[in-house]
Amino acid sequence: VETIYLPLSRLLNLYVAATQGLFRATNDFLHLRERKVPYVIGIAGSVAVGKSTTARILQRLLSRWPHHPKVDLVTTDGFLLPNATLEREGLMTRKGFPESYDLPAILRFMSDIKAGKRDVRAPLYSHLVYDVLKDEQQTIDQPDVLIVEGLNVLQTGRPPRDGRGIPNVSDFFDFSIYIDADTDDLRAWYIDRFISLRDGAFRDPKSYFHRYASLSDSEARATALRIWETINLVNLRENLLPTRPRADLVLRKGADHFVRSVFLRKL
Repeated sequence: VETIYLPLSRLLNLYVAATQGLFRATNDFLHLRERKVPYVIGIAGSVAVGKSTTARILQRLLSRWPHHPKVDLVTTDGFLLPNATLEREGLMTRKGFPESYDLPAILRFMSDIKAGKRDVRAPLYSHLVYDVLKDEQQTIDQPDVLIVEGLNVLQTGRPPRDGRGIPNVSDFFDFSIYIDADTDDLRAWYIDRFISLRDGAFRDPKSYFHRYASLSDSEARATALRIWETINLVNLRENLLPTRPRADLVLRKGADHFVRSVFLRKL
């Protein structure tokens, strides 16, 4: 945290201040009434790479700098299509792939955020029941900084031939981060996390994965490896790794989860 994330929060603090200054100058030039628009940071990367941890650390650190004390965090899990829809469309084994998200809903949310609207609502997701919560939402009310964390937030679509394409989620980002690691390390971290969940959350009868709670160590590892190789690794290779060059910052982790390399796009 001291070596990597604290200096990163300082850099982001400078970026936020510069962007806020440019926004005020533009409004003054156009004689517009200033409306608070959040600085948006996107965080992408594989399953089990530590996106959520990085997002929470940055949220805490950024909220301590002056001029932007209100820092909110949204995960794109809430914008996954409900399980009922995924099952109807035959997409349950593609959950987490770009086609499993409600893209229009994400774009409406991001557009409202960047328009400076108040009380913008985002759906919530439960990892316990492995589904979107129908009656629960998160309200984002003009934060100074908004962190958007998710697998495919740097994904792009094909440019349309008529030039009238819809925007990408990343078009609304002021800064983007990709968390990277060797595939072998990601696989090991995913299996370890699966074992931990088997001994914890999976034991709750309400858990979608309760059926895995009684697996032996060897059975659990075999199941986790199968899920990794048939779903998460495919998504990583087809959809996530190709977006890595689009990030403003790449944090590359070693096998111990410590960040070993930092690649920053200077301009």
